[in-house]
Amino acid sequence: MDTGLKGLEAVLAIARRGSFRAAALDLGMSTTALSHAIARLEAGLGVRLFNRTTRSVSLSDAGRDFVERVSPALAEIRAAMAAARSQRVTPSGLLRVNASVQGGREIAPVVLAFLRRYPEMQVDLVTEGRLVDIVAEGFDLGIRPADLVPRDMIALPLGRPQRYAVVASPEWLSTRPVPATPGDLRPADCLRVRLPNGALFPWYFERDGAVVHLDAKGRLTLDEAAIARAAVLEGAGIGFFIEQDVSGDIDAGRLVRLLADWTPPRPGFSLYYPGRRNPSAGFAAFLAMVREAAHRRRVHG
Repeated sequence: MDTGLKGLEAVLAIARRGSFRAAALDLGMSTTALSHAIARLEAGLGVRLFNRTTRSVSLSDAGRDFVERVSPALAEIRAAMAAARSQRVTPSGLLRVNASVQGGREIAPVVLAFLRRYPEMQVDLVTEGRLVDIVAEGFDLGIRPADLVPRDMIALPLGRPQRYAVVASPEWLSTRPVPATPGDLRPADCLRVRLPNGALFPWYFERDGAVVHLDAKGRLTLDEAAIARAAVLEGAGIGFFIEQDVSGDIDAGRLVRLLADWTPPRPGFSLYYPGRRNPSAGFAAFLAMVREAAHRRRVHG
């Protein structure tokens, strides 16, 4: 029986995503073609790898054991292929990058410049809120705020510090006093922010060496910046954002910035990756361009 690497990758993609449709999108194939591939594999193995209903997909006991055994083997195969590609001088192939939405925006200009410079390269940039295991899920690189990068990864700062912005709508502030210090904030007015790891984010303030943490206790909890921005624009309360997400609204007067002197720059995004003994030419070239861009930002601001 010839299962092929694609068949094995398909099993892992469905197990990872919990959905044939989502896995098919990841693999760049139709849901029907993916279903047929899994059916052929299951027929060849003589066991059912997935339990399917109209609403859900889950691994069977045999499927769970299969995935546990196949995952490390596929990781070794990917490493061997990367080692072989590293012998090629001209960068080519695919780089898979996982990032937060803000991290994706941060790296996008470098990605576009990279593709222009190396026409034989492809980049698959996946943005999502959850913090994933990039090795287990088949990504080459990750991009997250520096303090969320796993400790066992090699991290490369992207060169631009981040800053938080506390904002509210003019209409909301028209009936309430403007806070002069973090102590003036009513926690019940503050939208709660859920981090990718599931923890609630404590609002962080600092000025002249004084540090203040505030536990937001608003009735609305969100983990997506665009939805939180829309809520604050609609007068849901006070929001806490990465500055770039609301700078346009502040400049246009749609939102009012509060406590600006209490939100100093913080460490920015880092690109991270596992140690590689034989990085591909494309991987090495991308890292070189990221370093170039980070250096320009540090020098020119």
